[in-house]
Amino acid sequence: MTDWGTPRNAPLSLRRRDASLRERALDRESPLRRLDWVLMLAVLALIGIGSLLVWSATRQRMINAGLDPQSFFKKHLINAVIGLALASVASLVDYRSLRAYAPIVYGASCLGLIAVLSPLGSTINGAHSWIVLPAGFQIQPAEYAKVAIVVGMAMILAEKRDAEDTPRDVDVLVVLGLVAIPMGLIMLQPDLGSVMVMVFIVLGVLAVSGAPKRWVGGLILAGVLAAGVVAPHVLQDYQVKRFTSFANPKADPSGAGYNTQQARIAIGSGGALGKGLFQGTQTNGRFIPEQQTDFVFTVAGEELGFVGGGAIILLLGTVLWRGLRIATLATDSFGRLVAAGVVSWFAFQSFVNVGMTLGIMPVTGLPLPFLSYGGSAMFANLMAIGLLQNVHMRSREL
Repeated sequence: MTDWGTPRNAPLSLRRRDASLRERALDRESPLRRLDWVLMLAVLALIGIGSLLVWSATRQRMINAGLDPQSFFKKHLINAVIGLALASVASLVDYRSLRAYAPIVYGASCLGLIAVLSPLGSTINGAHSWIVLPAGFQIQPAEYAKVAIVVGMAMILAEKRDAEDTPRDVDVLVVLGLVAIPMGLIMLQPDLGSVMVMVFIVLGVLAVSGAPKRWVGGLILAGVLAAGVVAPHVLQDYQVKRFTSFANPKADPSGAGYNTQQARIAIGSGGALGKGLFQGTQTNGRFIPEQQTDFVFTVAGEELGFVGGGAIILLLGTVLWRGLRIATLATDSFGRLVAAGVVSWFAFQSFVNVGMTLGIMPVTGLPLPFLSYGGSAMFANLMAIGLLQNVHMRSREL
């Protein structure tokens, strides 16, 4: 008898039919078949568009310097390939087993943040947030700390949700204490943008976990008070000027307010359909600094116009929609909280990045997920996508 109960001396046509059924059953169990392909295609589209925008933002500068005009473009694609490999690993290892590794991930992220504050760290664009490696590679541990916080919070709050209806106050206090350590280390760099993202992750995960509403309301109130009382004494001078320029764009038009002013000019000049890829005068004239990272959306606004910028926002919205759907369909609280944390992360960071280019949010130095140039951000973002796919695939097994 064969594995499917077909006699070995059965007619060849019958054996072929059973072999075909067996192949189809195996194919249905393939990880590729169980992926959320709407989510994956949206991410790949964002990476593709981001690669072109990074190329356009850096092409003229590299030509003027006599260097390879495709240098940043190639590095961005390499970062994306490495990130997709990391996403594959994150999706294939059953997320439920990550509970056991969550303390290791959390500890490693804290060690990375401590290393940044040691002589190993380097200052780039005013923030002591980087570790420079040989061959020109750089690591920003704060990006990986976002992944650690998502997994760590989900582990602690889900352990209690498995046996009780809602997390206890002591569980929330433990979570806040653990999150406060990496956030404090990041503030010492200082990297206000990453801290703001982490605060929003905490709020999102707590809200979905069923924690008492007083905790969410209390944290929002504490954040507002901290922004008004503590922040002015902790932030660097250039960060304070960014917030001042946001409140009053005319306060320093040639200094802190210059970036946002030029960003609005670039986006507004694109019109409906844009000036065409590589044809942006603001972009080619390098009127906007860091255009391949923090201000990459201005390239889209100028060269792809309202339609191109709207398409990017639509794709980001698709990522958030699929993430929310995965959280809703998750079969356990751990998977639900992981998905909620990732969605909170992407939603806040995307809103702040696009918002600061439009002048409705202060400049915080946050990259636009999947589009901005940068290895650490790309790796962490795609690892988070791998976690979403992981939860999605395991939910379909039941």
